[in-house]
Amino acid sequence: MFNKYSVFVGTAAVFILFSAQAQVTTADFKPPEESSIPSGPKGIAIQEGRKLLTETHQRLPKNVGNGLTCANCHLTAGTTPNASPWVGIWGVFPEYRSRSGKINSLQERINDCFERSMNGKALVYNSVEMNNILAYMQWLSTDVPTGVSVKGRGFGPIDRKLTANVNHGKEVYASTCASCHGADGQGIKNPDGGYTFPPLWGKYSFNDGAGMARTMTAAAFVKHNMPLGKSVSLTDQEAIDVAEYFTHQARPVYAGKAKDWPKGDRPADARN
Repeated sequence: MFNKYSVFVGTAAVFILFSAQAQVTTADFKPPEESSIPSGPKGIAIQEGRKLLTETHQRLPKNVGNGLTCANCHLTAGTTPNASPWVGIWGVFPEYRSRSGKINSLQERINDCFERSMNGKALVYNSVEMNNILAYMQWLSTDVPTGVSVKGRGFGPIDRKLTANVNHGKEVYASTCASCHGADGQGIKNPDGGYTFPPLWGKYSFNDGAGMARTMTAAAFVKHNMPLGKSVSLTDQEAIDVAEYFTHQARPVYAGKAKDWPKGDRPADARN
């Protein structure tokens, strides 16, 4: 039989349970094992989605206007922390984004990258390709609680109080980046038309509306991921300087960027 005491204890237990859940703000970064991909149509969709994201230029030529693949920024098919991973991304959308000034669906976020980073065209929302990409991202988010970000989401921290020195950035690029991305920033091509190392500027690179065209965003990526195999070898100042240099080289123009940050909170490093 219930009494006032048991009701109080039960209520307290529920309160403690929800309080504990509320304190969970980040989840550990743990991509699922390859063996967990199911058989059948769902498994095929997951594998096809991964191919679209790692061979984007080759598989979606009507939607990609440059020489990049999504995995050029989302390293190792979105499974590298601090390289804008897709692990856990499924459960945090829909999400408010200040750049658009509204709640975005995951499909909108994906298409934002196609139009900006890929300098191309949006996918149809209910297309086979979009659903395959979503299936892959959902699988990567296995066991990540809904509404919880994983540790290592985004590009990692960078000291935004530092002032960029573009002349020093040019020197850092020549000594650290040019061997892979070319002295002219045009990258190194594969025989299949893709890139072993992607172009950092020019008509085959991301446009000026992409997040990577912003100094601090690019600097955070560089700091935590470059040079490849020697990540976190540059100082924050060196990363910011080199990012200031390559982000401001000539690249395609995104006409829609004039509508970005409609709430008036445009970051200082956003391209005009």
